[in-house]
Amino acid sequence: MGTIIKVGMADMHAARHPAILTTLGLGSCVGIALYDRSTRTVGLAHCMLPDSTQSKNVSNIAKFVDTALEGLVSEMLKLGANKTRIVAKLAGGSQMFNFAHSADLMRIGYRNATMAKEKLEMMRIPLVSEDTGGSYGRTIELDSSTGMLLIKTIGYGIKEI
Repeated sequence: MGTIIKVGMADMHAARHPAILTTLGLGSCVGIALYDRSTRTVGLAHCMLPDSTQSKNVSNIAKFVDTALEGLVSEMLKLGANKTRIVAKLAGGSQMFNFAHSADLMRIGYRNATMAKEKLEMMRIPLVSEDTGGSYGRTIELDSSTGMLLIKTIGYGIKEI
């Protein structure tokens, strides 16, 4: 059992083994979990919005999927991870509220998950599993010893991916 490191909203953290990275209350936000199985280096980002290019204030790179992924990989490399061995898991990206006229603009959860997949593909990081969508929140824990992502939900149980 490693050190438990809490990752807040619009936050990210990378750590060497032994560590457990956790983030609470992923709704429309997307949790991006990265793992290098050979060095057992982990990274976790809790992103609120898909695209930094749509915002004037981009001082917090962890707030946006596109910039958080680049920053998180960079932090993991500093800790000894090898980019060719990093794999990804996604959780969150829920549609927490139903809008009568659900314009794409309001589908933040879906857009967050889609941007994460596109950015991972561009960075050539394989997405090995995901638990995204739905209309419920998630709390996740990434374990550096196994790379397992534990997902806890209210009303939908606990699962590992």
